[in-house]
Amino acid sequence: MAPDILRVTSTSLMLMLLTFCMGAINLEAQVAGLANDEVEALLEVAAQLGKKGWNPNMTLCNETDADNKVFCDCSFPGGVCHVVGIYLKGQDLDGSLPKAIQKLPHLKQLDLWANYLSGNIPPEWAVTKLEFLSIGVNRLSGKIPSYLGKITTLRYLSIENNMFSGTVPPELGDLVNLESLILNANNLSGELPLALANLIGLKTLRLSRNNFTGRIPEFIQSWKQLNALEIEAGGFTGPIPSNISLLTNLTELRISNLLGNGSEIPNLDPIAGIKYLMLSNCNLSGNFPENLTNKSQLKILDLSFNRLNGPLPHSFKGLPLVQKMYLTWNNFTGPMPEWIDTRDSRNSIDLSYNSFTSEPKKLADTLNPFKSTWDWNYPKPVECLNAERYSMHINCGGPAATIGKTTYEADKEAGGATKYASTRLDWQKSTTGHFWDIDSSTDSYIAQNMSILNMSNSVLYTEASLTPLSLTYYIPCLVNGNYRVKLHFAEIVMRDNRSYYSLGRRVFDVYIQVSIN
Repeated sequence: MAPDILRVTSTSLMLMLLTFCMGAINLEAQVAGLANDEVEALLEVAAQLGKKGWNPNMTLCNETDADNKVFCDCSFPGGVCHVVGIYLKGQDLDGSLPKAIQKLPHLKQLDLWANYLSGNIPPEWAVTKLEFLSIGVNRLSGKIPSYLGKITTLRYLSIENNMFSGTVPPELGDLVNLESLILNANNLSGELPLALANLIGLKTLRLSRNNFTGRIPEFIQSWKQLNALEIEAGGFTGPIPSNISLLTNLTELRISNLLGNGSEIPNLDPIAGIKYLMLSNCNLSGNFPENLTNKSQLKILDLSFNRLNGPLPHSFKGLPLVQKMYLTWNNFTGPMPEWIDTRDSRNSIDLSYNSFTSEPKKLADTLNPFKSTWDWNYPKPVECLNAERYSMHINCGGPAATIGKTTYEADKEAGGATKYASTRLDWQKSTTGHFWDIDSSTDSYIAQNMSILNMSNSVLYTEASLTPLSLTYYIPCLVNGNYRVKLHFAEIVMRDNRSYYSLGRRVFDVYIQVSIN
């Protein structure tokens, strides 16, 4: 009997050794790659996004392409790799937000910016431990779900440039670790919930281009850590709350297009480190605040389209870093201050549409004095006596073109943040503003067609003048009378395809002014 017992024991030992070897081989495979369950989860994520090309035989952990990568961390005990980041930006993915990310328990960062995704945020995401979530520039719609507030690990949340509607859920106030909240360019409405006051660690808040109602809430004073506050055309009603002066850490403040009652510019003296300040079209009145001339860090100042009056300060020496200043469409008076002529020519200043009593002594490409003096409405120039016009045709931003019996003059004047093209006799051109969130150049002010134009007379649409704030064509020699004005428009930048390039929305106003004589 003993040999039989020994034989059985030997067999058991061989089985144990075999089992151990198989375990070692399995451990070695995990060190070399990703655990099988996360491979399967990634393939589900790809299928739900509409991501092509992924398969279980490829190395899915890939850090070579910043906009198309899966980031894995292999420092876990036992050398096991886990997915901690997915970055699929500008891929034109046309699926939906993937429910399967809940199967990636170590995922911290998800960036799906600039795709063609539709639907809403899946409820399955509520159990994730995401810290960074960017789903901006897609076709997402519906209400912002309240269960988004359960992802309390979030530090960065961006849902900008989608079609979300309805009110902001108060549950977002539960995101106590949130540092950046970006809701720009949706169809959000209603008042901001008081619960957002709980976000005391917030450093960046962007609410522009929505349909909010009510005033900018007083509870903004809770955001003591705020560095950037952007509310351009958000739908809010003025005035700007006075307690904005308590946000002493602000380096960027951008507010525009406030409805309702106006006010004077709030006291910004305590905000010493402000670098970028926009208070445009906020129905502001009163004089230019002296404390704004001592912001040593200020680089851009935009006070355009208000009702500010009185003279400008005699000195701007307290603004050594200022690069651009927009004072257009106010009612500033008095003589043009000397610092306008002695400033660094690299500094762009727009003084158009004001009521100064004198003109600048010298013109420069970075100064726009168009209609800046009270006597701009002078009689027509002498040159017009022999060159009165009954019509004018301009190919805005494009070359000269003859269509039938009509000749369109070329408009090759270079644009600029504060540019006044005054050399022409027949017409003049004024451009104001720069594109805040991109690196601007002279090329930024001309749009080139990005697709094939099949319409007749396409030469009128291949190029176009661009400006983010104000573009004016002034024709001084037109004879008084009634005119028929025809404007030709075609979308040449946003594309008609299943791509994030087709997701833009264009909103603008057109003003046609009667004769000034």
